[in-house]
Amino acid sequence: MSATSEVSMSEHRIADNMEVSLHFRLRLEDGTEVDSTFDKTPATFQVGDGNLPPGFERSIMGMAAGETGSFTITPEHAFGQHNPQNVQTVARKSFDEEIEVGMVMSFAEPSGSELPGIIREIDERDVKVDFNHPLAGRTLTFEVEVLSVAPATTH
Repeated sequence: MSATSEVSMSEHRIADNMEVSLHFRLRLEDGTEVDSTFDKTPATFQVGDGNLPPGFERSIMGMAAGETGSFTITPEHAFGQHNPQNVQTVARKSFDEEIEVGMVMSFAEPSGSELPGIIREIDERDVKVDFNHPLAGRTLTFEVEVLSVAPATTH
């Protein structure tokens, strides 16, 4: 009986509300690796829980444990296009600490949550802060190795 249940478990395919464990690698257009779990703990998530952008989820739908794939994800299906309206000018005097171009800082939103921003320009009076996702506007290669797929358990 247990051998049968093991066989049926391996037949699960990635779909909504399935719990998935996988290794992934993200690469930029030029092949530069920006993130990978292949040398770390695998990523585990429930399909549809918002942890993975929809374009990434769509690309792995139907895959089963043991399968691998490489997918090109366009900005519209990954982290969006770069939006110039997400680049804000902030008075330099509102920064207490030393800042430099390229720094990622956390900014408090009116709602109380934190929003990361990248310092893009600094002059005597103003600082330009980019609140776009760092990978906005980039076409990415998403490589995956699916380790397990099972129905999500509700707690």
